[in-house]
Amino acid sequence: MTKKVRKAIIPVAGLGTRFLPATKALPKEMLPIVDKPVIQIIVEEAIAAGIKDIIFVTGKGKHALEDHFDAHRELEYILEKKGKKRELKEVRDIFKSAQFTYVRQPYPNGDGDALLAASHLIEKNEAFLVLFGDDIIKTRGKSCVASMIDVYEKHHAPVVAVEKVARKDVSKYGIIEPKKVGNRLWSITSMVEKPSVAKAPSRLAAVGKYILTQDIFKHLRAADPKKGEVRISSHGIRPLLKERDFFAYEFDGKRFDTGSKLGYLMATVDFALENPDLKKDFLKYLKKRI
Repeated sequence: MTKKVRKAIIPVAGLGTRFLPATKALPKEMLPIVDKPVIQIIVEEAIAAGIKDIIFVTGKGKHALEDHFDAHRELEYILEKKGKKRELKEVRDIFKSAQFTYVRQPYPNGDGDALLAASHLIEKNEAFLVLFGDDIIKTRGKSCVASMIDVYEKHHAPVVAVEKVARKDVSKYGIIEPKKVGNRLWSITSMVEKPSVAKAPSRLAAVGKYILTQDIFKHLRAADPKKGEVRISSHGIRPLLKERDFFAYEFDGKRFDTGSKLGYLMATVDFALENPDLKKDFLKYLKKRI
């Protein structure tokens, strides 16, 4: 019997060098979008979709992230004493909504290597969610993760979130060769990593959200780490496509790549303009600047 998707693996061992010096002591996943860290936005989407276990694959310098998803008794006491009920609830909800587990990746050797570091926590015949700490997706209705879980539970096969990118940008992504299955749903025939514009099989790019099954681990283990980083797409998904069905879900919404400075700023502006306490004055400021 196929088990429900209840676990998420989130690789967060990267150094975040694009945001230095800010990330010298602060994990890049902890950079705030207005008043909430990027990683919390990603975790909250997973929990809202029914995920019960969050597995972080961490590395050196990630203690702030671990502390964030833990109790803070002194802060809770101060907030309670001052009658700040809303803030108290927000602080407590962070760590009470799921079970958090931390696995160490000694050397960052690719996202596939990060999955292998947590493979012992995935049970036989269990599907699991994989979320990268950079991609925030805002949808118009049901969340991207919730929709992907619906696809998995209907087809009992792995799923990757995809986005239609500009033709000139295909060389930045893993691009799928798709076969139409339904509304916003594709069957993947093949996947090409960072193809040239001329050789790209489509404009549908894989982004940082997957539902994978345990059989991907055998392919990741077969990769030779001495030949370079172990990658989910090239070492895991590509051989898996020869063995089973694999689907792509084209989400309906907007993606922010907060791993880039421009994407991070765009997300900050977008979220700020949706904050009722900030929208009016912030919009007025932006108009003056423009």
